[in-house]
This record gives sequence, structure tokens and C-alpha cells, in this order.
Amino acid sequence: MAKPRGNCLVAQSGGPTAVINSSAAGVIQEALKQKLGRVFAARNGILGVLREELFDAGAEGAAAIEALRRAPSAALGSCRFKIKSLEESRAHYDRILEVFNAHDIRYFFYIGGNDSMDTADKLAQLARQVNYELIVMGVPKTIDNDLAHTDHCPGYGSVAKYMATTAMEAGLDTEALYTADTCTVMETMGRNAGWIAAATGVAHRTEQDAPHLVYLPEVPFSIEKFVADVKDCLRRIGRCFIVAAEGIADASGQYIADQGASAFGKDAFGHTQLGGVGDVLKTIVEQQVRAKCRSVRPSTAQRVAEHFASKTDSDEAYLVGKKAVQLAAAGTSGYMVTLIRKSSSPYRCTTGMIELAQVANADRKVPRDWINDAGNHITPELRDYIIPLMRGEVKTQIGRDGLPVYVRLQRRLLEKNTPEYKA
Repeated sequence: MAKPRGNCLVAQSGGPTAVINSSAAGVIQEALKQKLGRVFAARNGILGVLREELFDAGAEGAAAIEALRRAPSAALGSCRFKIKSLEESRAHYDRILEVFNAHDIRYFFYIGGNDSMDTADKLAQLARQVNYELIVMGVPKTIDNDLAHTDHCPGYGSVAKYMATTAMEAGLDTEALYTADTCTVMETMGRNAGWIAAATGVAHRTEQDAPHLVYLPEVPFSIEKFVADVKDCLRRIGRCFIVAAEGIADASGQYIADQGASAFGKDAFGHTQLGGVGDVLKTIVEQQVRAKCRSVRPSTAQRVAEHFASKTDSDEAYLVGKKAVQLAAAGTSGYMVTLIRKSSSPYRCTTGMIELAQVANADRKVPRDWINDAGNHITPELRDYIIPLMRGEVKTQIGRDGLPVYVRLQRRLLEKNTPEYKA
């Protein structure tokens, strides 16, 4: 596609990360450099587009945009709003193009995960169908590291570093008090893929080091085997630190911590809401192993811990945002930027691209041969995969009170040019 004349829009979607704002900075700075018209951002992702809640990212100022590289969460505003197929949700897609046309938006950069890439792909399809000149590029983001066709995902290296360190430190707490609190269970995020839980295994450098047991959704979970694993660990070293992904399930596919649609319903994407597997395993340990056990749940703190973000992760997040704009400026549309590992030692990584349709709604799980035969820890191959992604520290500005200083964008909304819309 030839380079169109017009403005561009960037939006963030899904769960925030420690480095998603670095991707936004990469998009905004490169779009200004490439002179892709005015550079707008949507407040709260695709929902903000539907509501025509847009602001001028360029007007935020160069210092504020640069500060995004050291800011956690999603500074543009995110959302969990799934748009279905073109047939089911045609009105939504038509509305998006209506807003784009009203602001002469010809470039759209969507930073997100699987569902976001699906939305971007369908929007690109519709634009072609109705002859609306539009370039659409996907920018990968997810702490779950489950996007297909990319070696890893921006956001993962930082959550891996934070959770491995948390396991290490909490494990030392258990070691100090093991005569009273013999066991600890730490729950991580990870519905269908166990990459985050797997990352904690890097902290297990010796037999004494936590975590001693790691359970991922990729291996069917057996309560009987779990009890045997814990008893064996207690026999060998006198204590047991356990990490479990929230999405571990039994051989029938039933989530161990399935809260049930009747009580908690489903999220915006139709997924069963999970949580509490740490408490379930804690109860099992206390009732069947007869050992005192604590439960630790970092919850959303794990995904936005910019104060301990990986510099490698932050730099790559910026890189994929910047590359998306460069590809768009060259006329490329309908693709997501990927990360391609050239070498792990020394670590070298470059970018590639993959059609949005091939990424949309596809999951990438931890390979079974990267999990030990017992299904309760990681292998050296998985350790070697993770370690390079956690290296380096982001230089965070510290205030006089000793706490980090993070930017907050003004996000002054543009005047609306279309009729009021309720999404």
C-alpha cells in the first residue's frame, strides 16, 4: 500500500504491563519523526475510539512522551472490550471507521494481545472492503507471553524478573521460619499458558532455593501427585515453596480454582474468571499433608512493577513500537511486529512481522519438553530461554520522598465530530 496522507492513532488494550508505555513512546516518537500527520491516542483503547474519546499525543510534549519509557501501567488508558466478528459486530467496526474518517486517521497502531490483534485484523479487512485508505499495524504486548509467531512478548521479561525475585525473597522468609510455617504457595497469573509461573523456576539455583515445586497449566494437575510431591520435598529439605499458575487444571480440563460462572461470571472476553488457586492448594497442604502453609498472591502488582523492570524488556517494547511505525510509513499494513531471537548467549534479538490473522486468538504454550518429566519444575532449556529477557535495570526517576516519579499524561480530549455513541 502506498503511504497515505492523513493522521495516525495509537491505542492500548488489555492488562497493563511494566513496559507497554515504552511501546507507546516508540510509536508516538517515530510517528512524529516520520511526519504521519497529527499523532492522536485513544483514551481506553478501542472503547475510546468507539466513544470518540481521542487526544493529541503530540501535544503532551516531548518530555512527557519520553517519560513514558519509564512509566508502569497503561498511560493512554486501556480496556477489556471484545469486538466480535464482522458479521456479529459490523456496527462497531463501521463506527470505528466513522470516527477515523472524522479525524482523517489513516494509520492505526494497536498495542495489545491476542484479542487486540483480532480486532485490528478485522478492522483492516473492513477498510479494504469499503475502500477506506487505512494502514493497520499490531504492536505485541502481554505478560502471559502467549502470542504466537514471536519468540517472546514485551511485558514478559519484566514480570518474569519480578516474580522470580519475589519467589526468591518469599522463599527465604519460609526458610527463616520453616519450623513454624513449613510451606508456602505462591499463585501467579497465567490462565492457559504457564510462562509466568515458569519464570519463577529460574530462582531455583540449588536444591535449597525456592521455588521447590512449579505447576503450569500445560501439565494436567493431580491432587494425589501434588500431595506426594510436597511430602517428598518436606522429607528432603524440611520445607516446601510452591508456585502455581492460576490456570492449572486436572486431566478433564477442570480448573483447580474455577470460581464458577454462577458466582463470578465471565470476563469481557468470555473467559471464566480465575483466582484463588493458592488458597485451594494451601488447604490441600494443611488437610492432606498436615503441614502449616501460607498463601501468597501478588495479583496485579506482578504485571506493573516498573521499579524492577527488565531493561531488555523495556528496550524491546520501545523497539516494536518504533518498528511498527517504520513499516507503516513504508506502506505495510495488516501485520504485527514480532521479535526474533538470533542468539541466547550472547543474547541478540531483531524484529520481523507476521500477518495479524495468524496471530489473532492463537495461544502459545510452554513446550512440554521445557517442563521436567515429573511435571513440577522447569528444565535447563526453559531457564536459558528466560534469563536473557530479565537482564538489565530501567533507570527510574526517584523523588525526594524516595519513591519513583511516574508521568501522568494530560489526555485533553479533542472536540467530537460525530454523533454521540454509546458502546
